[in-house]
Amino acid sequence: MEKPGTSPGHGEGQRLEVAPQREWFEKNYYEVLGVSETAAQKDITRAYRKLAREFHPDANPGNAAAEEKFKEISAAYDVVGDETKRAEYDEVRRNPMGGMGFGGGGGGAGFNPGAGGFNFEGGDLGDLLGGLFGGGGGGRRGRQSQSRGRAPQRGSDLEASCRLAFRDAVAGMETALHVTSDLPCGTCSGSGAKPGTSPTLCQHCRGRGVADDNQGMFSFSSPCPVCGGAGSVITSPCGTCRGTGVEKRAREVKVRIPAGVDDGQRIKLKGRGGAGRNGGEIGDLYVIVSVDRDEIFGRDGKNLTINVPVTFAEATLGTKLTVPTLDGKPVTLKIPAGTPTGKVFRVKGRGVATKKATGDLLVTVQVDVPTKLTDEQRDALEAMAAAFPAAPRDYLGV
Repeated sequence: MEKPGTSPGHGEGQRLEVAPQREWFEKNYYEVLGVSETAAQKDITRAYRKLAREFHPDANPGNAAAEEKFKEISAAYDVVGDETKRAEYDEVRRNPMGGMGFGGGGGGAGFNPGAGGFNFEGGDLGDLLGGLFGGGGGGRRGRQSQSRGRAPQRGSDLEASCRLAFRDAVAGMETALHVTSDLPCGTCSGSGAKPGTSPTLCQHCRGRGVADDNQGMFSFSSPCPVCGGAGSVITSPCGTCRGTGVEKRAREVKVRIPAGVDDGQRIKLKGRGGAGRNGGEIGDLYVIVSVDRDEIFGRDGKNLTINVPVTFAEATLGTKLTVPTLDGKPVTLKIPAGTPTGKVFRVKGRGVATKKATGDLLVTVQVDVPTKLTDEQRDALEAMAAAFPAAPRDYLGV
């Protein structure tokens, strides 16, 4: 979704920013992510990660429907996954009249007592009424779509997947991603004009980028039909990009993966997406992280987990265990006599370390039950059983 921009309108006032707010009003991003409108941010993130793994293109090769769904949930999370954007989105949906530009604020439609009476900056009456009552949108929207021309356009947001080994994800690392996207044209350096030439001032709008249409008591401002709102025109377009200023090329993007990144996490790289057209803002790159399992360690948030088997004798009599850690420095734990299977021991500060906090290492003791016995071992166990005649199940009463 393109971010709204502003450009000079009639009398150099602000133009109405309708499109993004109208889209917010029409789309229920909470419903897309399957969460309630009062859901906590962590629940929204959890729902997004689950859906992202399910519909990611890498998990659904050749599935156009899954790819479209992935784009939809990513767009939804880009808004409600950000607390600031979410607040704006909720306000627009609660107050559609304000979102469409009536009343308050500086950028909405309003009365202008200059030369013709009223002035609806940045849009005509048909657009405003169409947005409120679900109209098909004639008027300026139709004209603008045909005359965007060289108006600045924000570059597209891109997504790339990155697969990491468990220990690399915990420690953090630098890696490189290969992305194919729009980049500034290598021939014209993004100007869109043939080398040796440059865009010239639009004579129709005198470089203002807008044209005024006085209709009796109403005055409307719309993008210049000649330059599309850019204020300049290209008389000799570049032969490589055909005047757009961008071309699609493969490139390598270096990414710094922060320590402690989790499976399904989404990393935003500002300004590393697709190139903007006609001087527009560069889009962003979103990296979806996928983390492999480790043979020894598991993870629970910022805590590392490990299962350590012990014999029945060790659990009954007590023992000392030497336990490995992810940093390669083993720790020794004292296991008290009578420790039950499943007992968890916590080693402080030996978990996942991030900029904000460091987790712990959670050691779970599991009593190992042998499946094969020698005659000597069997005799020893039978003697032990005879020494403990009381059944631990007597309380069941059966």
